[in-house]
Amino acid sequence: MLRHSDVWNAIDRLAREHGLSASGLAKRAGLDPTTFNKSKRKTRDGKERWPSTESLSKVLLATGASLGEFVSYVNNGNSSVSYQNIPVIGFAQAGTAGYFDDAGYPSGGSWDEIPFLNVGDPHAYALEISGDSMEPVYRDGDVIIVSPGADIRRGDRVVLKTRDGEVMAKALRRRTAYKYELSSLNTEHPDRWLAAEDVDWIARIVWASQ
Repeated sequence: MLRHSDVWNAIDRLAREHGLSASGLAKRAGLDPTTFNKSKRKTRDGKERWPSTESLSKVLLATGASLGEFVSYVNNGNSSVSYQNIPVIGFAQAGTAGYFDDAGYPSGGSWDEIPFLNVGDPHAYALEISGDSMEPVYRDGDVIIVSPGADIRRGDRVVLKTRDGEVMAKALRRRTAYKYELSSLNTEHPDRWLAAEDVDWIARIVWASQ
């Protein structure tokens, strides 16, 4: 599984390889100088914050480094680290019939693809957020990577589909054999309580561009 610390260590190494600090690398890429500061790598409540695909793209362009070079830094220079093409659709499309099979895996031929570091799950997929219903956690245009194969723990952010076809992104407050208690990411929207029998599938969000 792709680790949060490995990705940030790779950014630090890329900066050093070009004689820069993390702040200097951000500036060269046209980003806010604080983008890669250590204080930005976790939220105030201790949640891991991952670098966005957009910021990674900009630093690779600014330094002339290839994606393969960056991927090798993720595993401390081991070039066997790979990346995968991940299916992607808009979040609003996710509830439409034909995009997922019964197990909650991407299906059908209507998905686009984006290259991403291998997250250790061949069924991983990406959803692009639209609108403001998940602010301030996820904003319009953010991309989240979802791993159906990842273990889910209390407090994790998840994507869930009900048997009625509703797809939602929430934080898992509590799960029992009979129910799911979910916290909304936007405080203006109500929290949810769902009977286990009403849930089609649930998967953990493992990365987000923020």
